[in-house]
Amino acid sequence: MEPSSEIRPASTAWSAAQTYTMAVICLVIGLAIGYFVRGSASPTASASIPVQSPQAMAPAGQRQTMPTLADMKRMADKQAEPLITKLKADPKDVSILNKTAVTYKAGHQFDEAIKYFQKALAIDPSNVPIRTDMASCMYYTGDVDGAIAELEKSLTYDPKHAGTLMNLGIIKWKGKDDVSGAVASWEKLLKLNPNFPQKEQIEHLISQAQQQQSSGEPPKSPKG
Repeated sequence: MEPSSEIRPASTAWSAAQTYTMAVICLVIGLAIGYFVRGSASPTASASIPVQSPQAMAPAGQRQTMPTLADMKRMADKQAEPLITKLKADPKDVSILNKTAVTYKAGHQFDEAIKYFQKALAIDPSNVPIRTDMASCMYYTGDVDGAIAELEKSLTYDPKHAGTLMNLGIIKWKGKDDVSGAVASWEKLLKLNPNFPQKEQIEHLISQAQQQQSSGEPPKSPKG
């Protein structure tokens, strides 16, 4: 998803990051996406599949306007097409179902992603990484309680899963204004995963949440 090397006017050239940012704004998502941890511990199993931005697909020099959610859905559908073709031959392939879901998630088509995550979980219900990814999509659609329920279910299969504990804390803080619950999740993460590579980030989130609680201010999206 490399942008064209051609320099375009700032007012008409939209980078992939801007594309996704605008999609988030349109969906009124109050959480910085970069703070969610991917559920997958296996990069080969469900590595993020980027959806190409409009300028990457258009002829060089052509001016681009801000993409709509419909534009992003068309791009996600196009990239998911070969995966869906494979599913017609083997509809119970969990890996392909997951990759299809991740493709739609990358294009901010969260409802569509949830459908494929659910199909994968119907076959492999103990797959914690997939359930954790699905929970983040549920949060983005506004289903905060559903997202929390899925993360808590993930912990019944793997109580130490770092991605689940981190995301559970974020959703409790940002979605429910439950600072105590968020901090408890993050402290459990650090206790059960002493070598967690994002330890400083977790400690920073704990500090942010506690400061917000003491000041009585409403929760704000963390800045990464």
